[in-house]
Order: sequence, then C-alpha cells, then structure tokens
Amino acid sequence: CMGSVAGLGAVRVTISHFSLMIEGTSQLFVAGPPVVERGFGKPVDKNALGGSHIHAHGSGAVDNEVPSEAEAFDSIKRFLSYLPQNVWQVPPRHVIDDPVDRREENLLSVIPRDRRTPYQVRDIIDAVVDQQSFFEISPGYGRALVVGLGRLDGYPTGIMANDCHHHGGAVDAKASEKMMRFIDLCDTFHIPIINLVDNPGFLIGTQAEQAGTVRLGSRALMACYQATVPWVSVIIRRCYGVAGAGHGNSDRLNLRYAWPSADWGSLPIEGGVQAAYRRDIEAAEDPDARRRELEDELEQYRSPFRTAEAFGIEEIIDPRDTRPLLCDWAKLAYEIVPTQLGPKTRIPRP
Repeated sequence: CMGSVAGLGAVRVTISHFSLMIEGTSQLFVAGPPVVERGFGKPVDKNALGGSHIHAHGSGAVDNEVPSEAEAFDSIKRFLSYLPQNVWQVPPRHVIDDPVDRREENLLSVIPRDRRTPYQVRDIIDAVVDQQSFFEISPGYGRALVVGLGRLDGYPTGIMANDCHHHGGAVDAKASEKMMRFIDLCDTFHIPIINLVDNPGFLIGTQAEQAGTVRLGSRALMACYQATVPWVSVIIRRCYGVAGAGHGNSDRLNLRYAWPSADWGSLPIEGGVQAAYRRDIEAAEDPDARRRELEDELEQYRSPFRTAEAFGIEEIIDPRDTRPLLCDWAKLAYEIVPTQLGPKTRIPRP
C-alpha cells in the first residue's frame, strides 16, 4: 500500500499473501474521510482513520509497517525470495556461508531457571537460523506469537515462536488469527514449519473470552492439523493446555524435540493443583500448606525425561545442537516437499 486506498483497493491489499504500509504515506480504509464525515457529521484525519499504525498494530489488516518507500520495496523483494514462482515449484534454496554445525554457547543459558522470568525468543531464532536470514511478519499484531521466514542451510523455512513478553506467551485471539494465516501461507507455498514452543495455553479471562479466543484458537488448531508441509517442534520451555497441542499434522513428517528446560502437561502444576484437588485443599486444616504439599509431590514428576523415556517425543537435545539438528531436518523435509506440489485444499473452519 503506497498511498491512500479505499473500497476494492483496500480489499486487494488485505487478501494478498503479504502486505505492508509506509508510515505517514499509506492509508487504508473501507471509505475515506469525506465519506466518513458525511455519514457521521464529524471530520476525521486520514491517518487517524486508516494509517499504518492502525492496521499494522491494531486491526492486523496489513502485515508490516516500514518507514520509507525504499524499505517497502526491499521488504517485498526479501519476502518473495523465500517463495517459489508458483505452487508447482519448490521454494528456492540459497547458497550460504553459515556452517550447519554452528553451535551457539549462549543457548545453554538463554532460558532462565525461574519459570516466571521472560527472555528474548528472537535471540534464539537468530542463533538457530542462517545468519541474517530471519524475516519477521506482522511483528506489531498478535505479539504473543512471533512468525516469519528464515533459512536453514539455505532452505526456506517458516518459523513460529511464543513470545513470553506478551501475555506470558499465552495465545490470544489476535495471535490465533496470526498463527492460522501464517500456517496457511507456508502450507500453500510448501515451506516447512519450525515451531519453537513456550506456550502456557490459550489466554484466559473475561476479556479473552469476549474476544473470541476459543473460536479463533480452534481455527488456528485446525490450520495446524490441515497443514501437509513437514513440521518440527522444539519445546524450549512450557507446553500446556489445548494450545500446546498445536504441533502440526501427525499424519505427515512431524517431529518433536525438547530442551532440558521443557515443561509440559494438561495444566501447569501451579494452577492445576487448585483445580484438581479443590475439595481436598478446602477440607484441610491449613489449605495453603496442603496445596504446597500437593505441588511439591507433583513437582517430582515434572521432568521432561519421563516423557522422553516413554517415547512421547523424539529426543531431548542439548540446546547448542538445535541448529545442526534443524539443518538436518530441513534437508530431509525438502526431500518430501517435491511430492506435495500443487494447490492445497482445506475444509471449512468454524
């Protein structure tokens, strides 16, 4: 969107595979200021009505916001570099000089020992993908989820990761919509997906329910299960609830690995004990002491190694081995991609 667009022009922007607006230059709306003033009897500024900040951060109608026209063309060029010419072709691999066996030492300490302490998930993404290859999409919308395109050993991949700085990484309605749209993009153009998981579940509370988190979250999960592209999940910290079950289509190439910091289940111990043992806790002489006792008892079973020993995941890995492992996975994934070419069909979502 290079200037002011309304009506059908605005629709064409929003239904494209990737859209962006230029700060202070672009405006997008159903109807412009003259029509709005005529209908409501009050004047309105075009940027206040449909400026880039409205749609890149508020409505999510466009993906990215850039400061200049030159950067707009650079972003478009970079986005297209990850995609094939059409759905009958394989996404192009680029020659890179970043070693596939690069092991980043800082990954050993990037996850804080205190589960309540946040960290920068983009640092993990940058440490894993080919250097300078991550192109983030919709950074200002649905901020509990980071999505974008990157490369592993030159192979294009889609990257999803929970951002614990927003809602603790819990998936809200906006993040669900963002997730669904990104998965469909990758699936349409045969781009394998990497999911870096630190997901406490769907966002809860009155506002989350009013925003339709359940409905949009269900659609996001359907997008996961309908996707046919190769998928790999690396659980780096939490993986809880229904939202934590969004790990792609298990009927396809779908692998799950975990860091030693991983922690998963139906409910977190901290809140799950209160829900599951409510009567027991309320009947105790000291409810708080009984709750802590139950939490301490269940804490002994929290280790991810129990699930790994039961083959619930493929393997628990040294965080430093994440890049070498994912580069090997990307090579394997692109042996499958040529068998999946052509348009994708998807059943309706609720």
